Amino acid sequence: MNLAPYACDPAQTRGRRHAESPAPTRTDFQRDRDRIVHSTAFRRLVYKTQVFLNHEGDLFRTRLTHSLEVAQLGRSIARALQLNEDLVEAIALAHDLGHTPFGHAGQDALNACMAEHGGFEHNLQSLRVVDSLEERYPQFDGLNLTFETREGILKHCSRSNAEQLEAQEPQGIGQRFLNRTQPSLEAQLCNLADEIAYNAHDIDDGVRSGLITLAQLQDIPLFDGFRREALQAHPVLANSGRRLLFETIRRMLSAQVYDVIAATQAALDKAQPETVDEVRAAAPLLCFSQAMRQQSLALKQFLLHQLYRHPKVMDTTRQARQVITELFALYAQTPQEMQAGFAAQAQATQTGVEATQVKLRVVADYIAGMTDRFASREHERLTGQKLLT
Repeated sequence: MNLAPYACDPAQTRGRRHAESPAPTRTDFQRDRDRIVHSTAFRRLVYKTQVFLNHEGDLFRTRLTHSLEVAQLGRSIARALQLNEDLVEAIALAHDLGHTPFGHAGQDALNACMAEHGGFEHNLQSLRVVDSLEERYPQFDGLNLTFETREGILKHCSRSNAEQLEAQEPQGIGQRFLNRTQPSLEAQLCNLADEIAYNAHDIDDGVRSGLITLAQLQDIPLFDGFRREALQAHPVLANSGRRLLFETIRRMLSAQVYDVIAATQAALDKAQPETVDEVRAAAPLLCFSQAMRQQSLALKQFLLHQLYRHPKVMDTTRQARQVITELFALYAQTPQEMQAGFAAQAQATQTGVEATQVKLRVVADYIAGMTDRFASREHERLTGQKLLT
């Protein structure tokens, strides 16, 4: 592996929370990736919403397919910049492990339920999954991933949560949110690959659903420029809406990848970092060009108003929030309705405020781990109402 000096070298990892002997045939970052792929939380992503619920169609993206697309884009860019592809892949595959059922609607509802008890952040929940909630190994809870992978998973973090993390793990992954430094380039890359992936696949899913049209997208410069290019190169595409859509998205993705590579290389040439620590001390270096950033933001605004806030999506969002909110209240009142392991944790022998905090965090963990269909079935079982059909 031909790594740049500012890339993360697995031989120089900051290590795991619990010491382990090295694997004979895999680097530490490859081992992280493999642990993530074999985790229960990763398998659940196939039945978790991206934008459209699982039952709304077999071909819409899920959290799993989204994570795979982020990993593919990330590896392509990492290879060109001589960053660590294995670390990028591990972060990409793990970055959404803490997402609730029903996408951002579920997250918002669970955060509201937990507002007086520490809130709910899906990035922090992803970290909880890999640090403590997975139960696979006899020596420790969680997956015991390397610092570098865990650092990349925690994309955002409130100051209060960062302070708690720092108290639990001094000079650990919460520190950068307190001293305002950056994560590794591999982590920065996953953040941008995430954005590139969901902008592209939400166009595809939005058109497939009929909620947005190719005609509407002609008002978006980033999309329409490549649509016109595709038609000029292949006039026959005028008679095939699906092929035209795919070719436009393909060209748009390629252009964004090449733009990130060029803009980031220019930023690296200017900053000239020689180590990972110098990357962390610098301003963000993994970036779009200014022109591409503006075009990407315009596309995001279009998707926000025309797709994510479409009346049909909003109606589903309202029902999803109702499911999560009512499940939370029911489990908080009767924790024995949860699966046995969670029920036992929720009813452990604390008293007073501590007991309430522990119980409600267990309830949040339980709900966050649900797939869309399991949450719907549980809600119907406990309330008799059949929503999201």
